[in-house]
Amino acid sequence: MTIPRRSWRAAGTLAAAAVVGLSGAVLTAGPAAAHTPTWAVTCDEVSLHLTQYNDRVTNEVTVTVDGKDLLPTEKFGKGFDKKIALPEHDQPLTVHLVVKAGDGDQYSKEDTKQAPVCEDSTPTPPSTPTPTPTETKPSETPTTSSPTPTDTPSDSASPSAPAAATPSPSSPDLAETGSSSATPIIGGAAVAVLLAGGGIMWSVRKRRTAQH
Repeated sequence: MTIPRRSWRAAGTLAAAAVVGLSGAVLTAGPAAAHTPTWAVTCDEVSLHLTQYNDRVTNEVTVTVDGKDLLPTEKFGKGFDKKIALPEHDQPLTVHLVVKAGDGDQYSKEDTKQAPVCEDSTPTPPSTPTPTPTETKPSETPTTSSPTPTDTPSDSASPSAPAAATPSPSSPDLAETGSSSATPIIGGAAVAVLLAGGGIMWSVRKRRTAQH
């Protein structure tokens, strides 16, 4: 049996259409499988590793921490690699990633992770202000000290009588007349003076007599 040429042509057209359809499906699935948004969050940094994106379009990436921009929106092509340091914190942080693919929202990515507190980070205790010493004002009212009364001598206390002089054993006994022990010495000196005066007068008279 002979197959008409038209039938051959129709079959060839269908086969070509099938091949083109399969090729388009493969090409369409290629970029979807190639988008690889990989990222990691530690206690002190965020690591971004975005690969196999379509470099013929403009892609965007944004990272926020507790609603504040950690990485403002940046544009990239085929890939994006970056490490971003997190601010110091004593409580876990919420890190949010947004990747917008320029070749379709189906290739975009949005994810959220928690940044834990580093083990070696301890919160600094608040400093205690040093109290300012206040000056003590002197009292305006002068304090007068009451004089301490002196002890009044007792009327019954009699003055002590002087002790009687005890005669020295070496001193000679004095007469009961009360004369001083120096009286004989004074009298002897007076006799010596009188004798000396008498001798002087006698020698003067003798010289005068010899001259006459």
